[in-house]
Amino acid sequence: MEGVQTEAAKAPGVPEGFKQGFGLAVLLTVGLLGWYYAKFDAEQFEILTMLVSSVMPLATLTLVVLGVILFGITTATESAAVGAAGAFLMAFYARSLSFKKIKEAVFLTAKTTSMVCWLFVGSALFSAVFAILGGQRLVEEWVMALNLSPLQFMLLSQAIIFVLGWPLEWTEIIVIFVPIFLPLLQHFEINPILWGVLVFVNLQAAFLSPPVAMSAFYLKGVSPPHVTINQIFAGMMPYMLIVILCMVFMYIWPGLTLWLPTFLYGG
Repeated sequence: MEGVQTEAAKAPGVPEGFKQGFGLAVLLTVGLLGWYYAKFDAEQFEILTMLVSSVMPLATLTLVVLGVILFGITTATESAAVGAAGAFLMAFYARSLSFKKIKEAVFLTAKTTSMVCWLFVGSALFSAVFAILGGQRLVEEWVMALNLSPLQFMLLSQAIIFVLGWPLEWTEIIVIFVPIFLPLLQHFEINPILWGVLVFVNLQAAFLSPPVAMSAFYLKGVSPPHVTINQIFAGMMPYMLIVILCMVFMYIWPGLTLWLPTFLYGG
């Protein structure tokens, strides 16, 4: 009990003025949204209604799944069960639930789970052989010989992850290549949580970036026939800029990324 009290005492409190600032930001956002939507005509309003009706259930389910993890109600595995139960309820409410679709979902889940499990097996073998043959030591010696600053190491590691995001899926990158960089973070005094979040944001940009841009072809597969791949690429550019600016802000002000996990789980 004493240890629990000590950990609770170490956990940071809510910063002074946070609630007032957060409330002001929410009111300002709501006001701007109200002003923006007040200019809608009937056609734009109909499109918005269709968008909200199709996106909101999924967005609500996503918030519930993440929320039960953040508040410590369930583990990550248990939250997946919460998401599956929510998806069943949504399908039942939409009257699209059938035995055939349940069977397809079960088989697809088993297939994906098996693939990921074999990736972990392969990555464990790769990491073990890589370390035994001295590959990890060679990488560390090469990086140390470059005499990089923390910023330069951050740029180098994120550039490598970005290029790997063109031909590879995120699973291969996370379970095989990311562990190569993890031992070097302590030397450069980079927070692993900050670096990990930057990797995930970076991969979002890599999956949308030419010349491969796998996500662009996924979008092309579900888009109307008149939408070309060039139009999809053009629409991605503003998002790419936002992602890059987000990464810059995250590195300059790491508190933007680290405050929430520190507040929830302690330093």
